[in-house]
Amino acid sequence: MRIGVDLGGTKIEGIALGDDASVLVRRRIATPRGDYQQTLACIVELVRDIEREVGRIGTVGVGMPGAISPATGLVKNANSTWLNGRLLGEDLPRLLGRPVRFANDANCFALSEATDGAAAGADVVFGVIIGTGTGGGIVVNRHVLAGRNAIAGEWGHNPLPAPRNGELPGPSCYCGRHGCIETFLSGPALARDYQEAGGAAISALDIARRAGAGEPLALACIAGYEERLARALASIVNVVDPDVIVLGGGLSNIDRLYTSVPNLWSAYIFSDRIHTRLVRAAHGDSSGVRGAAWLWEK
Repeated sequence: MRIGVDLGGTKIEGIALGDDASVLVRRRIATPRGDYQQTLACIVELVRDIEREVGRIGTVGVGMPGAISPATGLVKNANSTWLNGRLLGEDLPRLLGRPVRFANDANCFALSEATDGAAAGADVVFGVIIGTGTGGGIVVNRHVLAGRNAIAGEWGHNPLPAPRNGELPGPSCYCGRHGCIETFLSGPALARDYQEAGGAAISALDIARRAGAGEPLALACIAGYEERLARALASIVNVVDPDVIVLGGGLSNIDRLYTSVPNLWSAYIFSDRIHTRLVRAAHGDSSGVRGAAWLWEK
């Protein structure tokens, strides 16, 4: 039995997968925001509850924001800031009394989709989360590529490629820089663009719905979003050349992305033909926690 834990900013989700990848049990609890010790206690309790319900002990994988630094062993780059600078990779295994495997939550998303999701069977998969923020993960032959610095796939904190008039220096980002891809392609970024163009203060998905109904302003904002997404993903194709790019997160539910973006990205990709597929995640919101469980596939 494999247990996956998705450590999010507002919820902690746990899942147990059987040997046939079936879901044996699934639980969600609120994240004790700002409290590291209580976060540890909640994860331990969640794992114990799952094991009691199933009646078996399982391996444990954890998908987390940020990463564990190979240099220090401390959590870095987590937007759940109470985790930063903590020895999560030592503390949780000690409390559970067994080894625990950790990966960035976007890496877990990519692993899930590469293992038995929308990219199953592909050799190289790039997973993209576009929602409240942006994230990315790389999976090669069903193994997460973490990288020497544990930042492989951190797509959202590169500058937006081929910037246009009005895109420089770009919006400020929580990472301390300006013009990061996240500041242009997250849900709040799309909502900001719509409002700055004269629209109401509504969510990104509401903008997409208005575009679907033919509203000119919403259509223009979605078209601009697609063009930026095409530029950003083209840079990934040029460097990684994946077989499949899988989209997840709230904005992945915009249907037109899957036809519009591949039609646009060819202008920025250094190839005569482009065979990379752009697909929607098969497991939706479950991909992160499933991928955490799959960290123990090998």
